[in-house]
Amino acid sequence: MPMLYGVWLLLRCLVFDYFTIPTSSMCPTLEPGDKVIVNKLLMGARIYSNLDFNLSGQELESWRTKGLRPLRHNDIVVFNFPHHDWHISFVINNVFCKRVVALPGDSLSIVDGHYRNNNYEGTLGLEEEQRKLENTPDSLLWQPLLPTIPHHERFGWTIRNFGPMYMPRKGDIMTVTPYEATLYNIFLAWEIGKPITCDWDTGEVWAGDKLLKRHCWQHNYYFMAGDNVLDSNDSRYWGLVPEEYVVGVVGYVYKNNTL
Repeated sequence: MPMLYGVWLLLRCLVFDYFTIPTSSMCPTLEPGDKVIVNKLLMGARIYSNLDFNLSGQELESWRTKGLRPLRHNDIVVFNFPHHDWHISFVINNVFCKRVVALPGDSLSIVDGHYRNNNYEGTLGLEEEQRKLENTPDSLLWQPLLPTIPHHERFGWTIRNFGPMYMPRKGDIMTVTPYEATLYNIFLAWEIGKPITCDWDTGEVWAGDKLLKRHCWQHNYYFMAGDNVLDSNDSRYWGLVPEEYVVGVVGYVYKNNTL
């Protein structure tokens, strides 16, 4: 029995894992109670180099085995939720399940509630759910649901009309003005290790006490969205997901009503 249990744990670490869907954010694709089997072979299994987990949040210390392919548009993935108290940190079992609607190097927009991606011509997510958002008047929406990142008056982005927002790609060199400093604030702070501030009047940006004019991105970032666009806590509200935080791609679904 101990050997079988060890093999089971090894398979869960390297090959697959399973999770139960707790909310309606991916409806009707995934419903509460559905179980998803996550394939870790596709993008490579994540191996922790530090098992001393802090449930209050910490830096993720891990490396990834060689995968079979990168993430693709419309993949449904499980990932560790990366945003805690408006900074990036890792909490071991705090996981979400969403759809990939933008990859590193993409520019994503929302036009009248519909996702638009400069590098993808097909439908992202479920067109019928986005049509519901398009046809639902603001008066019938819970008003706090409308504003999106970066939650700043100079942007005014909403779940109806958003962007375009570029998805940083590892190795990209980006000019940093107050616009970028506001839009990517917590990601810049995480990568540089210093708080990011800016002055819109002078156009200056600081990382700590040093002027910041350009930044070379150290990570790949993804935009994750729930199919149930009227009721999904996703990247529209809290931002992007670093590649290291992705657990794997959903490969199989056990529907709750068949169990």
